[in-house]
Amino acid sequence: DTVIFFESKIYGKPRNVSEARKILNLLKGQTHSVFTGVAVYEVESKKMKKFTEETKVKFRDLDEGEVEKYLLTGEWEGKAGAYAIQGKGALLVESICGCFYNIVGLPLPRLYEVLRKCDVKLGF
Repeated sequence: DTVIFFESKIYGKPRNVSEARKILNLLKGQTHSVFTGVAVYEVESKKMKKFTEETKVKFRDLDEGEVEKYLLTGEWEGKAGAYAIQGKGALLVESICGCFYNIVGLPLPRLYEVLRKCDVKLGF
């Protein structure tokens, strides 16, 4: 799963719009970390491969109106940190350092490497 880490606290998916507003207001103008944990189970060897990926995200210094307009989209629902970078939430972001796909929820390049080392055939 994916979580946000900011100022020594972990933020997951907000339960309501009030929580989403609080998270977005905390993150505006700041850099936070996005962590995704992945586990791959090899059936034949009965071994588990696990890893965690971190990506740094810096938010723009959003004004209150921008936060409120974003909340009205409903895109925050079910998203760690109350934003979806693959959608309108991209407009909240100033920069990223690391894997974009990790922010979306699955660090595909790293997962591909793990699966390749497990001899999983992946389409090409």
